[in-house]
Amino acid sequence: MPRKTRILIVDDDPMVLELLGMSLESLGFDYASASDGLAALEEIKSREFDIVITDMMMPRMDGMQLLRHIHANHPRTGVIVVTGYTGTFSYTDVIRAGASDFISKPFNTDELEAKIKRILREQSLIRELEHLSLCDPLTGLFNRRHFDSRLREEGHRAERQGYDLFLILIDIDNFKYYNDTYGHQAGDRALKEIGRILVSSTREGVDSCFRYGGDEFAVIIPHTSRETVRPIAERIIESYRQLNFHNTGISIGAARFARSRGADINEDIDSLVNRADKAMYRAKAKGHNQLEFDPE
Repeated sequence: MPRKTRILIVDDDPMVLELLGMSLESLGFDYASASDGLAALEEIKSREFDIVITDMMMPRMDGMQLLRHIHANHPRTGVIVVTGYTGTFSYTDVIRAGASDFISKPFNTDELEAKIKRILREQSLIRELEHLSLCDPLTGLFNRRHFDSRLREEGHRAERQGYDLFLILIDIDNFKYYNDTYGHQAGDRALKEIGRILVSSTREGVDSCFRYGGDEFAVIIPHTSRETVRPIAERIIESYRQLNFHNTGISIGAARFARSRGADINEDIDSLVNRADKAMYRAKAKGHNQLEFDPE
């Protein structure tokens, strides 16, 4: 279930904060408040906000400085500027600085709601377009393009935080023969089933599943161990075997991310892929529905 929209309101006038808070509560939005730009930065560090509604004239850090910081460091966050000093900052000024919209004091709740909902619609559309650009249209899994960037992100994070990271690569045995014999629609069904199996066999929000290319798939599994990866891979194999796609099977190769002394981290990430790939081909050499681990 998606979380509720979270909004941060920023103003040095307690009465304005109270009025904005009451308005947002009446509209069903979660919100937090800050008395100036510096206090707002602390809030933004501690949690994610969909929208920031900020005054412009404030002590310590004004709204324009806060707006520029959010635009540079949190580009997905929408900003609505609320001010009574329209002669100091024009609509053009704040939009050029990165604001999503502008509203004058005294504000009208209906106008505020309309502007918030417009920003949320735009954010939702952007997320949908991003999702489409990163996903394989047949299986709904992430695509190869996203695999490359995600694996690097996870590799750097695993090194910083000191946890184990595994990669499994999956290939459908005899897929070309099956596809040529039974037709592309049958082949597409097999690919879709693999996608469904991968999602149902892994941890939502933790593991990442990809269509690596053609009849190859990948799963990035962070915060885990070899003892945890094995049953995941075996569950994937058994789930596919039960579907009985004639003379096909799947081969899985698994490898753990490891740092080499003196090597660049990106070289070690590339090595992870190569080691998982070699393990997968060893599994294929053993026949259908096999799992092989890289010996490191």
